[in-house]
Amino acid sequence: MNAYAPILMLGGIALAFAVVSVVIAAVIGPRRPNRAKLEAYECGIEPLPASAGLVQRFPVKYYLTAMLFIIFDIEIVFLYPWAVASDTLGWFGIAAVGLFIVNVSVAYAYEWRRGGLQWD
Repeated sequence: MNAYAPILMLGGIALAFAVVSVVIAAVIGPRRPNRAKLEAYECGIEPLPASAGLVQRFPVKYYLTAMLFIIFDIEIVFLYPWAVASDTLGWFGIAAVGLFIVNVSVAYAYEWRRGGLQWD
């Protein structure tokens, strides 16, 4: 347990800092709400007024682009430590990374076939 004490202490400090920051911002922060601040923000698209009676559909392309970024960002985050320690992992490491790359390639091929990479 002594080996994990610094990690737990750092986690506690980070949690305390996050909570204290949110509380301080809520207590001493300026409160000047206006109409623009209270409206829903949806990637720069102007929302329709509620009195219009229409349901506006927001483009999903923004979310697909964000998901693509997350998929490939996580891929790089997982591949970097493997590249550093690849010589000590042996065949098991190569098989694990191969399986991981196959999974990510399937997601990439799916997005490509669905047209997620086209900007028209």
